[in-house]
Amino acid sequence: MKQMQIPKRLTTALVNSLTAGVVPRVGLEHIAVGRKPEVASILQDMENIAEGGAAFRLITGRYGSGKSFLLQMVRNYAMDRDFVVADGDLSPERRLVGTKGQGLATYRELMMNLSTRTRPDGGALEPMLQKWITVLQQEQMQARGLHPGDPQLYEAVELRIYDITNEMQSMVHGFDFAKVLAAYWSGYKLGDDDRKAAALRWLRGEFPTKTEARKELGVGVIIDDDNWYDYMKLWAEFAVKIGYKGLLLFIDEGVNLYKITNSISRHSNYEKLLTMFNDTMQGKAQYLGIYLGGTPQFVEDERRGLFSYDALRSRLMDGRYSSGMRRTYTSPILKLDMLSHEEILILLQKLRDIHAMHAGYEARITDAQMIAFMQAAVGRLGAEELLTTREVVRDFMDVLHMLHQHTELMFEDLMGEREQEYTASGARANNDTNDELDDFLAEFEL
Repeated sequence: MKQMQIPKRLTTALVNSLTAGVVPRVGLEHIAVGRKPEVASILQDMENIAEGGAAFRLITGRYGSGKSFLLQMVRNYAMDRDFVVADGDLSPERRLVGTKGQGLATYRELMMNLSTRTRPDGGALEPMLQKWITVLQQEQMQARGLHPGDPQLYEAVELRIYDITNEMQSMVHGFDFAKVLAAYWSGYKLGDDDRKAAALRWLRGEFPTKTEARKELGVGVIIDDDNWYDYMKLWAEFAVKIGYKGLLLFIDEGVNLYKITNSISRHSNYEKLLTMFNDTMQGKAQYLGIYLGGTPQFVEDERRGLFSYDALRSRLMDGRYSSGMRRTYTSPILKLDMLSHEEILILLQKLRDIHAMHAGYEARITDAQMIAFMQAAVGRLGAEELLTTREVVRDFMDVLHMLHQHTELMFEDLMGEREQEYTASGARANNDTNDELDDFLAEFEL
C-alpha cells in the first residue's frame, strides 16, 4: 500500500493537538473516520445555502463523541468551497443574549474568528473588504479603460459600492451597515487610516456608545446584545455580494446555555435560538448556516434543556417515523453516536502511521496490539458506555510517545505495567464489556 505523505506542519498540528486532547484546526481530513451520512447532509446544506437558502443544525453527542471534530472538519470543507466561516465557543461570558454584554461578546468572538480560504485562522474582516475594493477597481479599469489613480476610477468604484450597499438598505439595520462600508471606502480612497480603523471597529462591534459612533462615523446605532444576530444576516448577504458562497457560523459548547441558573435568562437565550431557527427555516435569512454543538442533555432535558422550551421542543423533536433505530439526516438535530470499534481501529491505524511519519521512524505497533490496547481501555473503564474516542486517542498517543522515546520498551511490557498499576489501585476489569471487542477480534482473526 502506498504510504500517504502529509506536510510536516500538518503532522505537527495533529500530533500536538491530539496529545493534548483537543481538536486540530488543520489536517482533519487525514484522520477523519465515519460520519459519512452526517457530512453528506451538511454538504447538501452548503449547496442549498449557496443557492440562497439557509440552514440550522444542532450537533449533539456525549463529551468526547466527536462534536467539535465534526464542526471543525465541516468548517474546513466550507472554506474550501469558498464560504466565509466564523466559529466560537459559548461560555458564561459568551451567550446568545445577556444583560452584561454576553451576546455582543459572542458576536465579537465570531468576528475575530471570521475566516476564508486565504485567511483560515481568523482575522479575515479587513482582507475581505480590501479584496472587494480591489476587485471592483479591476472590474472598472477593464470595463472603462481607466488607469490606477484616475479620478474617474474612484468615482466608478464609489458608484458600484453604493449600488451594492443600496440593495442591503431594505434589510434590518442595512442602512447603517451600508453607511459604515461606505465610510471604510472613503478612508481607503483618501488614505485616512483613522477612518478605516473606525469603520472596522464598528463592524467588529467595538464601539461602546452610539454617541461615539455618531461622532466618528455619522451613524446613530451600534452593534449590541439585542441586534448582533441581525448583523450576522447582513454579513451573509454581503459575503455573497462580494463573491463568496455564503456565511456559516459554527458555535460550540451549547451546554453553557443549559448551565445558566437563572430561568429567565436561560429562556431568553432559548428564545433567541428559536428566532435563529425560524429565520433559517422560513426564508427570513439567506446564504446563512448556523451549526450549534451541544450534549444530548442540553437538548433533551425537559426541565432545563431546549426541550423545556415548548416552541423549540415541538420543532426539534424527532418525527413519529424517524425515531428508533433508523434516523433521518435531514432533521434539525444530528445525533452523533460513538464511533464503532472498527472505526476506532481504523483511526488508531491512521494515528500510528502519522506519528511514525512525523517522528521519522518505522511504525512498530501491529493491528493485533491496537486491539489489545482497545480491550484494555474498555476493561479499565469498567463499562463500554464510558469509553469515548477522545480518551482512547489521548491514551494511544501517550503509548506512541512512550514507545518512540524509550526504544528498549516493548508494547506488552508497557501495557502490563499500566494494568498492574490499575489493579493495584483497586480498578477491576469488567470482562462483560469486552464481548463486542472479542467478536471483533475474532472477525479479523487477530
